[in-house]
Amino acid sequence: MRLDNEKPSDNVEDRRGQGGFGLPRGGSGGSRINIPLGGRGRGFSMSTIIIMIVIYLVFRFVFGVDLIQVLNGGGMQAPSGSTEISRTDAEVGGANSANVTGEAGKDFVRRVLGSTERVWDGIFAKMSQQYEKPNLVLFTGIVQSACGTAQSAMGPFYCPGDKSVYIDLSFYQDMRDKLGAPGDAAQGYVIAHEVGHHLQNLFGVAEQVNQQRAQVSEEEGNVLSVRMELQADCYAGIWANVSGVFEQGDIEEALNAASQIGDDRLQKKSQGYVVPESFTHGSSEQRARWFNTGFKATDINQCDTFGTDQL
Repeated sequence: MRLDNEKPSDNVEDRRGQGGFGLPRGGSGGSRINIPLGGRGRGFSMSTIIIMIVIYLVFRFVFGVDLIQVLNGGGMQAPSGSTEISRTDAEVGGANSANVTGEAGKDFVRRVLGSTERVWDGIFAKMSQQYEKPNLVLFTGIVQSACGTAQSAMGPFYCPGDKSVYIDLSFYQDMRDKLGAPGDAAQGYVIAHEVGHHLQNLFGVAEQVNQQRAQVSEEEGNVLSVRMELQADCYAGIWANVSGVFEQGDIEEALNAASQIGDDRLQKKSQGYVVPESFTHGSSEQRARWFNTGFKATDINQCDTFGTDQL
């Protein structure tokens, strides 16, 4: 990807190392709290135990975080109202890599986000509208958003409540090592996809879908979620084309990434079989095809996944 001349976005907030609440991040298993087991051979004092209980209760009932689950590596529910890229237990893990999660990773994210701002600024201007730029939050382990508490194991997500994209950059290493989706174009696609959900929020699509999902069955609601995700993939394709940052081989990288995170492939890898009615993001073929549809689109309306019977 050609990003050297791309203006870095100023809308990136770096919360890495804070664990969402100032909690230090441990090894590949996620966030950990390092509590000293007494001093110089002594056990906990009663005051220390009381303080620990108070801390646990605050996190449990104020922030909605069960610290015992966190310490044991337990998972969390996806934050309410958020839209995330699937990341199954089979894909979680892997040590951090400096070129992925360090300052170079932050600079990469800022430049990719900057390129999305440039693209959508121009498209909105042609529609006589002003593009409201999203924020992007870098975090490690656990993070608190307006949609609730999230864990990096859930993968990148967009929260409409604070109009922010959230990503733990270790996901990029998992894309390469666990998902078979290496390359900077694949990484850029992830951000552009989440920005696609921001567009749906601005257009009012997200609110309409959430209202409809509350009135239909779970299976029908899943179909609506699939349409949402495929439209975000299509918007990511528009970004890839209009931005001009793709070089030779980049479109193949992005299409591969879209394919690797299809529901069918992830389900097959994690549980050995596929349940189509449980899809919430779309099949590998659908995700790659809708990204390619966006890449070839001449009009944003060509990404209308809600107006077609052919997903």
